[in-house]
Amino acid sequence: MTGGQTDWKAGGLGLAIDSSVATVTLGRPERRNAMTPEVWHGLAEIGSSLPPQVRVVVVRGQGPSFCAGIDLSLLAGAGGEPIASPEDPDLVEKIASYQAGYLWLRNPDIVSIAAVQGHAIGAGFQLALACDLRILTEDAKLCMREPAFGLVPDLTGTKPLVDIVGLPRAIELCLTARTVNAAEALLLRLAELVVPVDELDAAVGDLVAALLATDAAAARATKGLLQHATGHSLAEQAAEERWAQAELLRGRPAAGAPFSPRRGSP
Repeated sequence: MTGGQTDWKAGGLGLAIDSSVATVTLGRPERRNAMTPEVWHGLAEIGSSLPPQVRVVVVRGQGPSFCAGIDLSLLAGAGGEPIASPEDPDLVEKIASYQAGYLWLRNPDIVSIAAVQGHAIGAGFQLALACDLRILTEDAKLCMREPAFGLVPDLTGTKPLVDIVGLPRAIELCLTARTVNAAEALLLRLAELVVPVDELDAAVGDLVAALLATDAAAARATKGLLQHATGHSLAEQAAEERWAQAELLRGRPAAGAPFSPRRGSP
């Protein structure tokens, strides 16, 4: 798709930027914010066009649900861009273009927060998992539904799910396609906080304020370090800490520059 505001609006997305905070809203409440290729392309466009002053991104859904997953009408062959076809010679590339709508939420330049109310199913659950932090309302319901439809979760959700809950639990959640309520999500560390529905906005606002109170350059470098910690030995991570600290104290990276691990690091 060509760049521009019309791309993300075509998927029913909303974008509001207030100084250092961007709020992305899934805006199809009549379909419980179900996902379409236009939504995925729109998310990717937003991610590639955020102004550099944005430090926190909040992702939320309009109406009583965060996201009910893939719009099943498209699987049935209804109008709109087809999601995928086994006969499509560019099938892998098409899926990669959908994944681009999720991958940017891990960028060390920002901290991403999923404000999850009601359903977060399949593609919606994976969108919440793509964010760094998740605040759930007490009525939230999470489910990795794709295997029940004969599909795999392919929107970057499998790695964060395993990282958070561990391999055995991730297998159980995916292959049973069962629903996890907010209380269990908190126990499984799929949520940092669970609040009543009418307290979601205040809880998100408090978290955003706390995140913005941290020095921007230190926040970028620290998130980058934490993201690479799992794949490093203690000695490797200690070396990365030394390198990052030296760069920070010497004034590098410059304001707005992304953190990147030392050359040669995993």
